[in-house]
Amino acid sequence: MARIIAVANQKGGVGKTTTAVNLAAALAAAKRKVLLVDLDPQGNATMASGVDKHEARPNGCEVLLDEAPIDRAIVTTEAHYDLLPGNGDLTAAELKLMDALARESRLKEQLAKVAGRYDTILIDCPPSLHLLTLNALTAADGLLIPVQCEYFALEGLSSLLDTVKAVRQRLNPSLEIEGLLRTMYDVRNNLGNEVSAQLTQHFGDKVLRSIIPRNVRLAEAPSHGQPIHLYDRSSRGAIAYIGLAGEVIRRERGAQAAVNALHDMHGDGVREDVVDTASYLHQEH
Repeated sequence: MARIIAVANQKGGVGKTTTAVNLAAALAAAKRKVLLVDLDPQGNATMASGVDKHEARPNGCEVLLDEAPIDRAIVTTEAHYDLLPGNGDLTAAELKLMDALARESRLKEQLAKVAGRYDTILIDCPPSLHLLTLNALTAADGLLIPVQCEYFALEGLSSLLDTVKAVRQRLNPSLEIEGLLRTMYDVRNNLGNEVSAQLTQHFGDKVLRSIIPRNVRLAEAPSHGQPIHLYDRSSRGAIAYIGLAGEVIRRERGAQAAVNALHDMHGDGVREDVVDTASYLHQEH
């Protein structure tokens, strides 16, 4: 069964879509079966994956509204990961779902139909904490938070973490913080170093070891409809995302090893809350 990771931060311009697309490509290059869900009405992850968001039919909107099967909407990209495309129609879907029953669980229900085919499902969330993002957090096992290493980096993080707490209480008790990812990092910039130190001070081992540098080739790649892995695999940006993919895989394996060890010790009757705690405590940081 796939591990579902939402990539979210309501603060725009932090490298959220860049991370979703390039992590999907790097995991696919590591022979993982990956689905990327573009849940942002801007459709940037769709375009950066080499798929025209204007011609993507059916897409995430029809899937959320149960107007088309998710199988028909998923497409395979040049970088060998699958994509559930998104575009401006998602705004209409969000409005139509406002009065629907179990509206926060629509994405979870749809992903359950295909989760068995994948190792990892990544969800690129919109830069807001509205219904689409709530759908992502309800469906997800983990939340990956890209944080730009610049002034106001911590702005909005408290709101996001409050939302995570509320989602855990009402909708998804097993939601974990996958990690905070430092993006657009420039080692020559004193402010970047200060922000990085601040994040580590506040969030400790939830700050991932991987750091995404500020990189021209990384910024150019989306305009060519390619992840950095295809556009310039020798660039610093490509190497950084390969490192991030490795860290994500190691964390998954560490958590699964802990779960397996508990089952070996206690049998299948081990309580789920104990398993969840062990999974968290044994993550590699």
